[in-house]
Amino acid sequence: MAADSNKNKQENFIPFALPCIGEEEIEAVVSTMRSGWLTTGPKTQEFEQAFAKAVGARHALAVNSATGGLHLALEAAGIGPEDLVLIPTWTFTATAEVTRYLGAHPVFVDVEADTLNIDLKQLEQRIVELKLAHGAKLKAIVPVHFGGQACEMDAILQLAEVHSLIVIEDAAHAFPTSVVSRGVQDAERRWRTIGTVGHASVFSFYATKTIATGEGGMVTTEDAHLADRIRLMRLHGISRDVWNRYTSTKPSWYYEVVAPGYKYNLTDIASAIGLAQLTKVQLFQDRREAIARQYHFAFAEHPALEVPRPRHPDDRQAWHLYVLRLNLERLDIDREQFIREMAQRGVGCSVHFIPLHLHPYWRQRYNLDPAMFPVANREFERVVSLPIYPSMTVTDVERVIQSVIAIINGHDR
Repeated sequence: MAADSNKNKQENFIPFALPCIGEEEIEAVVSTMRSGWLTTGPKTQEFEQAFAKAVGARHALAVNSATGGLHLALEAAGIGPEDLVLIPTWTFTATAEVTRYLGAHPVFVDVEADTLNIDLKQLEQRIVELKLAHGAKLKAIVPVHFGGQACEMDAILQLAEVHSLIVIEDAAHAFPTSVVSRGVQDAERRWRTIGTVGHASVFSFYATKTIATGEGGMVTTEDAHLADRIRLMRLHGISRDVWNRYTSTKPSWYYEVVAPGYKYNLTDIASAIGLAQLTKVQLFQDRREAIARQYHFAFAEHPALEVPRPRHPDDRQAWHLYVLRLNLERLDIDREQFIREMAQRGVGCSVHFIPLHLHPYWRQRYNLDPAMFPVANREFERVVSLPIYPSMTVTDVERVIQSVIAIINGHDR
């Protein structure tokens, strides 16, 4: 009987994340494999064009990961040895590690308590301090749209303009996210889609993201110079990409290496999946929003819980994550025990993120003291990410809600 019970729990387990792959994606992959194009080719070009249209960007460049995209974007922006790049401590390590690829250094900034996005007051303070101490070595800001909620981009861009900084958005969570530009009167110009705001934006198509190709990413930009440099450097610094080489009138074997590039191209197989996913993105976003509303309705009035609240109700966020916060002073368990008990009830949860200043490499390399990041330290102890993906059924969502409420009520002081 015990074995049967465990088997049922495993079969009914609600994972933290699950890509929504249907017959359309499977057929697209099979068709691409039959075409003979497995690496970068016509499907990748089609995916770039479709993604650029979806975002409203002038240029979209497919890459094999958002990490690769961030690396390429910073390199194209001229970031080099000993340069400084401002980054929130509340992010995945990839946001910071790409600066080290270039010999540059991340400078970590605390986050806002309500959104967990980069704190504007501390950002401005750090810019002034670094400008005085290092002058032109301060080159860029990399805001992270945590969970799919946009940063205060108007204010960030104003700071960047005043101090001659480039803004590369880590938009791994933010497709599709759109914002209302503050203070703009013309109604036709009010709405802006993340991907068209900063100097460049980098999206992720990792398996858990709002659209998924397994691995993959996209860089969007309005800047032709940045686009040309990224296009060149993503495939060995070859002056023409593989697709053009094999469809041009010149001999297929001929190419020119004009820079020491990288290997960050996206395959046609992944692009075929991406094209199929793009057709469903509105359905995916609507479903994520619906799940978020259900969670809000269930949790918002509970004194031991705090729900995510958008700072600007007019903005539309991607809801890549639903990050619940536990008011630990009301509970006799910590966040780890909460996650264990959720798993025992057949629900997977996660934590986003372990702030970078707490990781050994970053802490030791830059002599970081947790006292420098009071908001991130406090919030890290109590955040938990609940499942939120389009294929969740109404019953799945109700099970998550019931599990959360049962555990919280059972441990309420």
